[in-house]
This record gives sequence, structure tokens and C-alpha cells, in this order.
Amino acid sequence: MAQETQPSTSNNPAVPQAAGLSPAAGLSHAWRALRHRNFRLFFGGQSISLIGTWMTRVATSWLVYRLTKSSLLLGTVGFAGQIPTFLLAPLAGVIVDRIDRRKVLVWTQALAMVQSLALAWLTLSHRINIGEVLALSAMQGVINAFDMPGRQSFMIRMVEDRNDLSNAIAINSSMVNLARLIGPSLAGLLIAATNEGWCFLVDGVSYIAVIVSLVMMRVPHESPHHGTTMIEQLRQGWAYVAESVPIRRILMLFSVLSLMGWPFMVLMPIFAAQVLHGGPHTLGFLMGAVGVGSLASALSLVLRRSVRGLLKMIPIAAAVFGIGLISFGLSKNLWLSLPMMLVTGFGMMQGLTASNTILQTLVDERMRGRVMSYYTMAFVGMAPFGSLMAGALAHAIGAPRTVMISGIACILGSLWFWSRMTEIRSVMRPIYQRLGIVPGPEVAVEEAAEG
Repeated sequence: MAQETQPSTSNNPAVPQAAGLSPAAGLSHAWRALRHRNFRLFFGGQSISLIGTWMTRVATSWLVYRLTKSSLLLGTVGFAGQIPTFLLAPLAGVIVDRIDRRKVLVWTQALAMVQSLALAWLTLSHRINIGEVLALSAMQGVINAFDMPGRQSFMIRMVEDRNDLSNAIAINSSMVNLARLIGPSLAGLLIAATNEGWCFLVDGVSYIAVIVSLVMMRVPHESPHHGTTMIEQLRQGWAYVAESVPIRRILMLFSVLSLMGWPFMVLMPIFAAQVLHGGPHTLGFLMGAVGVGSLASALSLVLRRSVRGLLKMIPIAAAVFGIGLISFGLSKNLWLSLPMMLVTGFGMMQGLTASNTILQTLVDERMRGRVMSYYTMAFVGMAPFGSLMAGALAHAIGAPRTVMISGIACILGSLWFWSRMTEIRSVMRPIYQRLGIVPGPEVAVEEAAEG
């Protein structure tokens, strides 16, 4: 039945059977997902492309600020770039579950390349205006609505040994955050030396690496899923998410963090220019500090052998994220702000990766695309409202007070999730027992007797 929320082992072959991992010498287990050819190709292509993606994010923010000097328009551009994801993600999840996911990713990467090259041409030819930035940001939001659930769902097809899925997710997060560290720094230097257009051009060309890596992969062709209508599959996906206590609670917390916490990124140009009295290089340093913290968090998760213990990291990470935001809002000095951004990045990525890993572990394979589309809605889809609200608040009360309010909201969300931990664990534990992640009741009794 579509309403079942506890997947069986047979229906969920992609679940990492963490308890069964074989011992590895030294720290080699930390990179075990790279044994798989397809994942190595993905790793190589994405490592190049993500640097360009982060360059574009920084360059877009600085371009909007340079054109308008408006915190409200910074938030508006963020809204335009993310609201299509919120609106289209559930439908995109159904489509991802119905067709070949590799084809979805090839198309999304090709369209994203066109979007970046259009930004580059308009900026380098000095024809860019805020209306065109808004339109192209909206185009990227439509692309992301299909790309993110497609990418998350395709992860299991790149690792032949399903025990390595959680490690692949952690390595992917490390890759994203290494790019977060390198990309903004390069963008800051390039913008200071030339203008934003060159960042967009580098990003557009970098998509070629991803497309080539996808084409080179050896994966079985996915047959379209028939037997029910898209509307029915949409309803089934919603019912599955709504009736699963762990998935529902995680996505609810994610929505709060995405609405109140993550939009601090759109205010970074304000902090760089007005609060810290710097320029593009200051923005690059701030974004790079977020990247350092996020990378440290992702690497700490790469070293884990099991998903056990990750649940409690979700509220702890949300609280750390909130504390980092409050401290950053209070700082008026670059050398104090950078460590606060590091803490913020660590908390943000710890919660993001831990949540992703748990969701990928619990979800039934036939529902993977739809569940990850709701994950995309919670992660990206709520952000446009947060970006708009952050821009409006910053315009009214200033950027520092805005991020402090955001931090308080994240801490309150953390406390709420912690109060629901007993309920969540009571549902998760039987699933983990069936999947061999934790000992079943019989094993636990035998171990107690032997002890």
C-alpha cells in the first residue's frame, strides 16, 4: 500500500546495512564509495562543476547589490530563484520516479549551462539589468526543481554495493563544501579583478564535466513506471511522507531552518560592504569561512561507519547553527565574523547531511524520488519565502538584527525537535532492526544473556 511508512528490506535495497560493514584498515573505510566507477565519475565531474556553481552564487549576489544597493532586491532575487522549486518539486518527484533519472540529470545540467552562459553574455556585454537577473534566476529555480530530487534519487545507482550509500552521501557533502570553500574565494578575486561575468562563464563551461561524467556511466536503463496516473502517484507520495513520523518531523524542522536560518546567505553582501566595510574579497572570505565549517562537518560524517547516532545530531546541529548566526549578527569585526561563519557552516551542514542520510535510509525505493522532492521543498522550497522575509527585515531593522532573529528561531526549532525524539526513535528502531542496522530483539536478548 502507498500509505505504508515502514519500508521492508526487500523493497529498500539501497539502504546502507551499516552494521554489516567489514572492517577496513586505517581510515580507508571513509572513502569506500569511491571504489565504484560510476561514483568516481560523478565525483570528478561534480568537483569541477560545483566550484563554478558557487562562483555564480557569489557573483549573482554581488551583481544584484552592485546594480541596486538594495537588501530588499537581494531577497527578491533569492525568492525568484527558489519559488519555482517550491511550486514544482512534488510534480518533479513524480516525474523522477517515472523516467530514467540519468536522462533527467543530463537535461538539467545542459539547461543550467545555457542559463549560466546567458548570464555571462549579458554581464560581459554590459547589457544586464535586474529584470534579466530575476528571469534567469527563476529559470534556474525551475531546473533545480527537477535536478535536486533527480540527483538524490540517482545516488543509489552509482554505488553497486548498497552498504556504501551513506558513505557516498557524506562524500558528496564533502565535495559540495570543498567547492563552497574554493568557489567563493575565486569569485571574490575574479570580481575584484574584472567583473561578475567571468564567474558566470566559468560556471557555464564547468557543466560540460558533469554531462560527460553522466554519459560515461555504465548504469542499467531505467524503465518508466506504469500502472497509475501521475495524480495518483502525487497523492501516494504525500500520504507516504505525511504518515511517516521520522520523515515528517525531519522535514518540518528543515522547513523552519530553511525559512528562518538559511536565507542569511542572501544578506552576505550587506555584511561585507556595510557592516564589515569591505568589498568582493570580504564577501569571498565570509563565504569561504562557511565552506570551511561545512567541509569540516562533512568530513566528520565521512569517517562514520554507521547511521546510528545521527538522529540526535539533527537538533544539536540546528542549535549550533542558531548560535553561530546570533554571534555573527553581534560581530562588527571581520576576524571575529569569520570564526562565527565557520561555526554556522558546521552546524548547517551537519544537520543537512545527517537528515539526508536518515531519509535515504528510511525511504522505500519506489517512493525515493517523491520523498526527495519533499526534501527539496523543505531545503530549497521554503528558502524563497525566507529570502524575501530576510530582505524585508534587513531593510527595516538592519542585517545584523535579522540574522540574530533567525538564530533564535533555529534554536527554538532545535528544542522542538528534541522534545519529539522519543516518538521518532520508537518508529525508527523497528525499521533499523529489520534492516540490520541495530540488533533485533532476539539478538539483544542473546547479547544480554551472554554479558
